[in-house]
Amino acid sequence: MEQTANYLGLIPLLPLTGALVIGLLHMLTCTKKPLPEKLYSVLACIGPLLSFFMALVVLFQLKNMAPEDRFLSHIPFTWFAVGELHVDMGFLADPLSSLMLVFVTFIGSLIHIYSIGYMAGEENYGKYFAYLNLFLGAMLILVLGNGPVVMFVGWEGVGLCSYLLISFYTKDTDNVLAGNKAFIVNRIGDLGFVLGMSFLFWAIGSTGFDFLSLRENAHLLTPGIGFAICLLLFVGACGKSAQIPLYVWLPDAMAGPTPVSALIHAATMVTAGVYMVARFSFIYSHFPSAGTIIAWVGILTALLAAIFGMFQKDIKKILAYSTVSQLGYMFAGVGVAAYSAGIFHVFTHAFFKALLFLGAGSVIYALHHQQNIWKMGGLKAKMPITYATMLIGALALSGCPPFSGFFSKDEILFMALANGHPGIWFIGVLVAGMTAYYTFRMMFLVFHGEARDKQAYDQAHEPPAVMTVPLIILAAGAALVGVFNLPGIFGGSMSVSNWLAPSLVEHHPHVSIWLEIMAIAASIAAVVIGITIAYKKFGHGAEEPEFTGFAKLGYHKFYVDEIYNAAIIQPYKAIGSLISRFFEPNVTDLHVKFSTWLYTKSGKAFKVFQVGYVRIYAIYMVIGLSVMSFFLSQSIN
Repeated sequence: MEQTANYLGLIPLLPLTGALVIGLLHMLTCTKKPLPEKLYSVLACIGPLLSFFMALVVLFQLKNMAPEDRFLSHIPFTWFAVGELHVDMGFLADPLSSLMLVFVTFIGSLIHIYSIGYMAGEENYGKYFAYLNLFLGAMLILVLGNGPVVMFVGWEGVGLCSYLLISFYTKDTDNVLAGNKAFIVNRIGDLGFVLGMSFLFWAIGSTGFDFLSLRENAHLLTPGIGFAICLLLFVGACGKSAQIPLYVWLPDAMAGPTPVSALIHAATMVTAGVYMVARFSFIYSHFPSAGTIIAWVGILTALLAAIFGMFQKDIKKILAYSTVSQLGYMFAGVGVAAYSAGIFHVFTHAFFKALLFLGAGSVIYALHHQQNIWKMGGLKAKMPITYATMLIGALALSGCPPFSGFFSKDEILFMALANGHPGIWFIGVLVAGMTAYYTFRMMFLVFHGEARDKQAYDQAHEPPAVMTVPLIILAAGAALVGVFNLPGIFGGSMSVSNWLAPSLVEHHPHVSIWLEIMAIAASIAAVVIGITIAYKKFGHGAEEPEFTGFAKLGYHKFYVDEIYNAAIIQPYKAIGSLISRFFEPNVTDLHVKFSTWLYTKSGKAFKVFQVGYVRIYAIYMVIGLSVMSFFLSQSIN
């Protein structure tokens, strides 16, 4: 039975209030003496931390309820009602959203704290934290929304904030273009989401357009319209979570400040698509063919991004492609109806990807914004804390046992195999080996061997505690959170999957334990092979290669951006130029020109009566009064 929790709305409201207060303070003082950075830092961290503690309250309150009753709601007001569409500004907390709330606010808070050190001395310090608070608040609205429309408010909010933060350094053209690219590509995906919502309301939403009502009526969807809704919603997910063909914005999103990259890649925007598909599991469970398409798109995205990641030299771009690849795993999980496995990988990924991005930020900070891994080396001795924590993150990302990524990623691969998708499983194992290779290629080139830039190496140092403490906390999470969903083969009880069960519609097949052992062994073997190859090639230092053949194609990302530019952007610009030169003046502006012509001619026609003599105007008055008298007399008679 659903219960009311009036404090739910405060969880997103707290960081949103912080964004408003910090934004106003920044605007009022930007032309005067700036306020102290410490003031902005304190104001920025209050909202996220309080939201985290309130998320824990939600989690424990749900935990004390019976599994079938784990739903908390709060409806502050009715937003709008149009015909049969009645939308409340409502919030819903259930096992799925509560898990998301906890790690989004926890990791978001750590990123805010880390930013205090990383952004120290930067211009527009206050504006940065206003945007960061706004980003977190928008994500919390997305997670807590009790229906598709409220979810879409947060959906658009994180899209806006990603644009603002990716292009934060507005004086850098590349950053601004990267922000524009993220914004425009996501608009394509958002159109799919809007169309999917519209079809959903038309099909079954007239009796209630919140998630609980839709779940009760999902069985009424016809095969054709239900399948279309599933794919349209997935188009929206492809935009937010960077899947083929809309993945191209995410690697460029690392153009902004590094903590922003951590927030986008780990705790906010890119997880939104996976969360949305899981939230609609009550629909996707009725249309497994749509799920199969999602799974194949996901695993092929994972493969493509892994290929690109193997040849990149920018440390943040390597991690960006690893995010695209790991998101592919998550979609493979939800696509094969292993929704809890996909969400658990979202959970573990948030820890080790935030850790790796923030660790990369520490390296960039120490090397005065150098991001090319071929100009690094030997930093293990200079930055032992950063190295140790990033090593844990690298092992977790690679899926090396017993770190968290192993348990979540292998659960997805095993479920793909168990649910009859051996091709997806095989590609997933291959990608696991590739991930281990490019992750440790990065680690060896950055931290091992000899320093390639002696001057930068001599100046390198461990960052301040405000940056290293979040790294240590995230490293502990990356190492340990996998135990929350230990499978039976390791003596666990799948706690996270059981917790999520009331929110999801999924089936766990019973399979042979030997099949599970074989799947685990294959995955571990792939990881070991990947790390071994990376060690042999880069473990003792290496010179930057001259890429040729397939490696050159991989480094240039198969020229996908160039193909998009030639096939889509340039024709679109040509059509726009054609419209501006011919269509607008001859069609769009025609009625404006006609109105101008009509008034000009009318003015010239009446001009003959404007002679400028009083006696002539007196005659006009007499004629007018005569005509009025005539009509009045006729009406009286």
